[in-house]
Amino acid sequence: MTNTFTAPVKPRIEDSFAITFAPLSLEEIYAKADASANGAVVVMSGMVRNNTDGQPVVALEYQAYEPMAMQVFYQIAAEIRTFWTEINRVVIHHRIGRLQVGEISVLIAIGCPHRGEAFEACRYAIDTLKHNAPIWKKEHWQNGSSTWVSIGACEQSGENC
Repeated sequence: MTNTFTAPVKPRIEDSFAITFAPLSLEEIYAKADASANGAVVVMSGMVRNNTDGQPVVALEYQAYEPMAMQVFYQIAAEIRTFWTEINRVVIHHRIGRLQVGEISVLIAIGCPHRGEAFEACRYAIDTLKHNAPIWKKEHWQNGSSTWVSIGACEQSGENC
């Protein structure tokens, strides 16, 4: 896996990718990953939690450099199909804007004939997204302060952001 993209990757018609201000729907993401050849659909839902390192969080704000982030999403799907050739659907949707505690910030769904590959591909997708996508979050603390955090920086520091 590399961080340099020599040529834009084009998404497959059966896949779905989005960066949106709109709330994300588990049902919609599941439906986009579902296919008659699937024996499994694995969905990963990332949510805004109420604390980071014990400090109370009231909201997160996400921003993205959308053209590059979408290319990262397409690249992730292409890499998934290189490692797990039976994957038939890849869905990656990420929210931007201000989200409250409990709201879904990212949904990833993988459709595949076998559950093992679907689980592995789903984990690969979220880990790679967090490391490579130009998406940043601002943590809004209960005390009124806030801090910008690069999602990639979370992965490099070993934290679970």
